[in-house]
Amino acid sequence: MEFTFLNNLPGELATFIIAMMPVAEVRVSVPVALEVYDMTIGSTLFWSLAGSYTIAFLLINLISPISQYLSEKSAFFKKFFDWLFERTRNKFYNKYHKFGDIALVLFVAIPLPTTGVWTGAIAAWLFGIPKKKAFGLIALGALISVIIVSLITLGIFKFIF
Repeated sequence: MEFTFLNNLPGELATFIIAMMPVAEVRVSVPVALEVYDMTIGSTLFWSLAGSYTIAFLLINLISPISQYLSEKSAFFKKFFDWLFERTRNKFYNKYHKFGDIALVLFVAIPLPTTGVWTGAIAAWLFGIPKKKAFGLIALGALISVIIVSLITLGIFKFIF
């Protein structure tokens, strides 16, 4: 994944922006901060979490009104949101009903494609988890994810992907 539009930004701002991006999130922001920008672990953790927490807050508070508005105004967006929400329900439903709140934390924490803050926020909204509680659970998951990705990037955990 190449982010040429970030080339002229300070590492802290680039890390913050990458952490907010869907799919990339901390899976990309942490390695980029540590390896490309040569940031300290403390700065990497701070800026990656700041980006994750910012987008989580925005998504939790804006997903309902934005999806409702766009679905009402456009058949394309109605079809897109119906697909996205059904996919998220199918992926998360059994886990949530089996494990409860810990399922959301782990869903956000495990740094794999299609998991993370974005999908976690959608899942929280779909399952009616109150906003404050959803933010806390997603924030904890993001913290765990940043730690896991940092340890892998630093070579402390060696996994074969």
